[in-house]
Amino acid sequence: MAKGRHLVYILKCQDGTLYTGYTNNLDHRIRMHEEGKGAKYTRGRGPFEIIYTCEFENKSEALREEYRIKKLSRKEKLKLIGVYEKGTCDE
Repeated sequence: MAKGRHLVYILKCQDGTLYTGYTNNLDHRIRMHEEGKGAKYTRGRGPFEIIYTCEFENKSEALREEYRIKKLSRKEKLKLIGVYEKGTCDE
């Protein structure tokens, strides 16, 4: 994934929980999660599976979407993922 893109992503943790985040470099961010240097929530919950990504034109749009998704229930997040083919947004 090229650096500089604004992405919202959802990870499925080894324990089955979901984590939503923002990044402009997905490969680096996943590496950080795997090394236990990512978000506090994900420490000790790896390995991870990327189950959703959505790219935005700018950081503020991506952060708004991250916030919106984080407020959803687990059921609503799973429904969101199911709406999009292959776990990516369809804009």
